Amino acid sequence: MPKIIVKNMSNLQVKTEGNTTILTALQHSQVDWMHACGAKGRCTTCKAIILKGMNNLNAPNLHEKRFSQLGRLRKNERLSCQAELGEGELEIEVPNSSKLPHISYSY
Repeated sequence: MPKIIVKNMSNLQVKTEGNTTILTALQHSQVDWMHACGAKGRCTTCKAIILKGMNNLNAPNLHEKRFSQLGRLRKNERLSCQAELGEGELEIEVPNSSKLPHISYSY
């Protein structure tokens, strides 16, 4: 079963079904994650820093490629609303720009 580990949320672990976006998996596990555009790939507020497991994600789509070209997504970042986890494990962290004020982060 695929698993997402959020390192700067005290190594929070979320088990999920395959071929689910990072955002959907987190929401199904009652984890709050910034997403201003309603998961439509129109902004970058939901981005995640990928620490390990980039190869377990689908290829970047048109939305992510556009934001990369604009310099708003780095090579190690993906939009959580667009990146789908297939199989395996994924380690991510919340970027400082997307941290929510009501959540305690471990760093």
